Amino acid sequence: MPKKAEASESRPVMVKVSKETHDKLVSLAKWGDTMDQVIHRLTMQAKGLEDIVAGQSSICFIDGQEGRLLYRGYDIEDLAAKSTYEETAFLLWHGHLPTSAELHAFSADMGARRGVPKEVMSILRSLPKNVDAMDALRVSIAALGVYDDPMLTPVDKAVSISAKIGTVVAAIHRHKHDQPIVTPKEGLGYASNLLRMVTGREPSPEDEKLMDVLLILHADHELNASTFTARVIASTLSDVYSAVTGAVGALKGPLHGGANEKVIEMTIEIGNPENAESYVDAMLAKHQKITGFGHRVYKTMDPRARILKEMAAGFVRTDKEKKVFEILDRTEQMMKEWRNLYPNVDLYSGLALNHVGIPSYLFTPVFAVGRAPGWLAHILEQYGDNRIIRPRAEYIGPPRTAYVPIEKRTPLSVAKP
Repeated sequence: MPKKAEASESRPVMVKVSKETHDKLVSLAKWGDTMDQVIHRLTMQAKGLEDIVAGQSSICFIDGQEGRLLYRGYDIEDLAAKSTYEETAFLLWHGHLPTSAELHAFSADMGARRGVPKEVMSILRSLPKNVDAMDALRVSIAALGVYDDPMLTPVDKAVSISAKIGTVVAAIHRHKHDQPIVTPKEGLGYASNLLRMVTGREPSPEDEKLMDVLLILHADHELNASTFTARVIASTLSDVYSAVTGAVGALKGPLHGGANEKVIEMTIEIGNPENAESYVDAMLAKHQKITGFGHRVYKTMDPRARILKEMAAGFVRTDKEKKVFEILDRTEQMMKEWRNLYPNVDLYSGLALNHVGIPSYLFTPVFAVGRAPGWLAHILEQYGDNRIIRPRAEYIGPPRTAYVPIEKRTPLSVAKP
């Protein structure tokens, strides 16, 4: 009997699935995976939840094999070329591109909400000059939750946070340098206002467009760490400000935000394009990660990196920028040839941010400005069809153990099951 049972358990079983399900399973496969391996990852708790589908969303689609990114079905390349921060935020929250009248009303509403309550500015000014910019942003977002109108709807709160977060980030920068805080200017678009409030001068049309593109490229990226954090908090039916504050905390982590700042540090360390090969060779020999390459989802070039690299041909002007670009380009070629690794958005975004006047330490807070519409879209989606997010863990600890009275314990008896 036991032998018969063993034979039946090992016999292959045919399971019929729909074409849609089959295609989903194929899209989750890594190069060389069998279908059994794909299903095993989906049914077991992979480290870091890699490839685990944690929920459904209609906001963002990433095709890691083809290197495509869609917001509500619209290709990121089209949005980067034709859209603005305000239009992209509307799309993420409402699920469709706005009409001219809708965009005008939405932009006017966001413009009217850019001002930050004086109480929040007072809190910001009281922070030490050497405060970490992300810590200052976290404190400020939490404070907005105290001083914003409690009667606002969740959508109104989303508009308020997105409108104000750029003002807050610019104020953090000005405060750290003992510079007068620049208030928003009526009639300017979001990207233009952000640059004006940071630098103190109105940007050129070219820089305004580049800033818009940077914000759009960072607007959403499915269930990344900060967005997932925001959804977990929202799933408890906590408030919007708490969810965004948690997202800011997750983005602060160096494994999530800040990689483009590390890329700039890498180019400084390399120094000249002719040093790039020896630098990469030395880093790989030491099994150290080279920032700006590889991605948990993309198996080819990140489309956001491709867009920024193509734009660099137009905005790179100074000898310093040309040298940095050549270092990045040579590093990209070697990583593809030697490790079959492709660049992610961080490789070229630092170069673009520096070009429009954003200092490196402010990269991650500006990332938060761009990502805010995505965070808020996911928070609103979570509220709309909520179930508290409560996963399980695969237990790998000891089995049930007998309790030993304290007077009978020895180091061995405590450790022994």
